[in-house]
Amino acid sequence: MSYKTALLSAAAIAVAAPAFAQISETEENRLGPVVVEGSRLDQTATEVGSSVSIISEEDLEQLNLDFALDAVATAPGVTINQNGAFGGSASVRIRGASSGQTLVLIDGVPVGDPSTTDGSFNFAYLDTANIERIEILKGPQSTLWGSDAIGGVVSLTTKQPEPGFGGSAFAEYGSFNTLRGGASVEGANDTGDFRLSATGISTDGISKADEDNGNTEDDAYDSTTLSAKGGLNLPNKARLEATVLYNDAESEYDSYSGGAQGNVADGDEVTQNETLSGNVSLELPLLDDRFENLFLVGYSDITRENFTDGAQSYFAEGDRTLYRYQGTFNINDMNTLSFGAEREETTANDEDAALDSLFALYELKPVESLTLTAGVRNDDDNRFGSETTARVAAAWNPTDQVTVRSSWGQGFKAPSLYQTTYICTFCGLTEPNRDLKPETSEAFDIGVDWRSSDGRVEAGVTYFDQDTENLIDFSYTAGYDNIAQVESKGVELFAGYVLTDWLSVNGNYTYIDAEDGDGNELTRLPEHSGNVSLSVDPDGPFSGAVLVRYNGDEANTNGTTLDGWTRVDLTGRYALNESVELYGRVENLFDEDYQQILGYGTPGLSGSVGLRLRY
Repeated sequence: MSYKTALLSAAAIAVAAPAFAQISETEENRLGPVVVEGSRLDQTATEVGSSVSIISEEDLEQLNLDFALDAVATAPGVTINQNGAFGGSASVRIRGASSGQTLVLIDGVPVGDPSTTDGSFNFAYLDTANIERIEILKGPQSTLWGSDAIGGVVSLTTKQPEPGFGGSAFAEYGSFNTLRGGASVEGANDTGDFRLSATGISTDGISKADEDNGNTEDDAYDSTTLSAKGGLNLPNKARLEATVLYNDAESEYDSYSGGAQGNVADGDEVTQNETLSGNVSLELPLLDDRFENLFLVGYSDITRENFTDGAQSYFAEGDRTLYRYQGTFNINDMNTLSFGAEREETTANDEDAALDSLFALYELKPVESLTLTAGVRNDDDNRFGSETTARVAAAWNPTDQVTVRSSWGQGFKAPSLYQTTYICTFCGLTEPNRDLKPETSEAFDIGVDWRSSDGRVEAGVTYFDQDTENLIDFSYTAGYDNIAQVESKGVELFAGYVLTDWLSVNGNYTYIDAEDGDGNELTRLPEHSGNVSLSVDPDGPFSGAVLVRYNGDEANTNGTTLDGWTRVDLTGRYALNESVELYGRVENLFDEDYQQILGYGTPGLSGSVGLRLRY
């Protein structure tokens, strides 16, 4: 509890101090050029050798998505699985890697749940109202971010305060008696900045178990999210910043039922989830801003409690504390060196682990059109010893219209606390498996991006190949053991065309061929998937978009095949004046009957309308 208190106190100081200062309405916009923050070298999109998808705040507003899960699903190479809408457990997989091999960061802090089987993050409760940007780095990123980044990284950045003083509020009502609303207030001046926000959603929902199978009981969902961010601008361009994101959610779900489709049917089950994450950081530039120093302390805590027929049936709590230093020295225009150290402490149900890390990254630009990056990292786990990973990447821009990129990297994931402490009593075991080893991966990708000289057309293709070994899976002889491996390869395509000043179209397609060590197709992973969006923004009060999502056939865990599906969503906005906007959304326009996971239902034709105020 002391970490929670310290984190909230630091955030309160950083938020409150600039709030009492006079807000300047004439301050210049503080936003700089768009960079890929997940690269840890703040490289621009044409300097990054890895494949990266960026979802901006404008993208989120245009598609009017409530949950970050649906936003991430629009990126090529990403697969989502959810056990029913509105609060059903939700996972994100990148290029076929498991959800536990996807590292999730919120404002730079890992937020995976140490108490779950694989330590993965549940995307079910993450609202988009406080999110400014989502970066998806694909392929092994352990050299950059350490354990869990075997398949890639999803890095979410909460909204930054805008210059001046203002805020916003919104309220909407939709199908299934869904109410969603929120408000924020923010300000920024030469002294510092702050932003406070609150968002809530309440819905009767639909049955988690598919209604087509006779499950008629709706499963409700309620969630509240609070966010605070603030910073103080100190002398000599130093900056102190703090962020806090808190969520409290309750979701009804259905019960295990042997013999039912997917072994799920109506039942009186409820899960309560409480999530807190945040950090306090100090940026300290030296040597005429050539030597940047970042000191950060981050914390995340997740508490889960399940109830069956009103009685507690499960409780778990996991937390992690992160200490990080990173120094970046801009030697000259050609050479940049970054290095640092991290310590991560995790606790789950009275079990704990510690990971000490050292890393170094080097960027070389021998000519203006070529960026070479190399990195090495050593992670020392107090349970499994030391693991070293390396990474190299290159981005070449032979012309202003073409970028050729390629990367090779290694990844690793330390066994979770659950896996190292689980004793399979019904297997006749009396202790956990003491011989577990970290999961490891090695992968490369190569791609080409092209942009027309007028900026109206863009397209790109990336080929990837990844091998993962020592995967941990359940075994009746050892409980959990390194008994699996995966080979994954495929192609990602994207294209965009600005047809007119008010009409544009974007699309992407992913092909993934992923097999386990026995040559079997990976379950819950489509071989083919894609998205197409059409955006309309004429010179007037109206704007809108159409989003078409396609998910191909998937193998079920029981050996059957889950049919592919295509879903169409519509969004529209109408500006009543400069401050007030009416908006609406139609989901599953053609009432597609589909499942993401066998036995679990999804909403049919539905929608919502809302009003947004900006001041």
